[in-house]
Amino acid sequence: MTTETTGAVSAAIPGQDTLQKFIFDNAAVRGQFIDVSTTWQEVVSRHAYPTAVKKVLGEMVAAGALLSANLKFNGSIIMQIHGDGPVRLMVVECDSDLRLRATAKLDPDAAIPDVATVPQLLNATGKGRFIITLDPADKVPGQQPYQGIVPLDGDDMATVIENYMLRSEQLDTRLWLATDDTVSRGLLLQKLPHHGGKAEATPVSEEDALDTWNRAVMLASTLKETEILSTDIDTLMQRLFWEETIRVFDPLHPSFHCSCTREKVGNMLKMLGEEEVNSTLDEVGQVGVNCDFCGQHYEFDKVDCAQLFITDAPAEVLIPPAASIN
Repeated sequence: MTTETTGAVSAAIPGQDTLQKFIFDNAAVRGQFIDVSTTWQEVVSRHAYPTAVKKVLGEMVAAGALLSANLKFNGSIIMQIHGDGPVRLMVVECDSDLRLRATAKLDPDAAIPDVATVPQLLNATGKGRFIITLDPADKVPGQQPYQGIVPLDGDDMATVIENYMLRSEQLDTRLWLATDDTVSRGLLLQKLPHHGGKAEATPVSEEDALDTWNRAVMLASTLKETEILSTDIDTLMQRLFWEETIRVFDPLHPSFHCSCTREKVGNMLKMLGEEEVNSTLDEVGQVGVNCDFCGQHYEFDKVDCAQLFITDAPAEVLIPPAASIN
């Protein structure tokens, strides 16, 4: 494999997640390998999900970082699946610094087999929906997040996202994802619009560009799930593309981070309304709120709740699920 680099490519650091971008020389094809295992372990440690749920959610975590790394804006990408099966909701959020969090909501009475597929978990009657929201951190007044909503189309998470990208973004995208209890890794390839090569490079025909794309997809399709789970991403890149000339960029480092705060939870209570909050206070004397993402517990007594409703400041709109009230 012949490589050009945009800077020194550091060796993988144990316990540090890595996202490695690369592009094929003289072809409109870009790729990314990701190992987000440490972040995934942080997510798993906070929830007791069934095996099949962990597989899908872990693949969403890897995919969320892969898609976020291609965005050029200051904000967050939120991937949601609203399901009509034993899993009601899955959410992965990744900001522009590749800080991730994830959660899932299950039917409490559901019995979920270890080998359940995406349709069985989330699309039992065909009413499941896949949503990607782009939420700028520096919104101007009146600006709303961009949201794309499509039917849940695919037997696995990679296919669901590939279909979304082709339908909503008109980008040929291929994904290979693998997750278990401790490892979450993936590979993304995208075929970009062909412009005939750069002025300073040898022009490449559209036919040659297509050949490069097809060859890259063919090579990546030889990957087995067990191979992805057991092999670091540097080795995977060498195995797949050792005959290709690619340009490798400085690695990025995703991490786990939950953005919940007491202020945000207070805003959520304001959105619920004073009547509902007071009803909870009358029943139990305080309002307890657990963050669905990280499990952080917040408590609001009668004085705290009264202060929430004496300010004229608008409540911040939170993308659900933000918290569970108990």
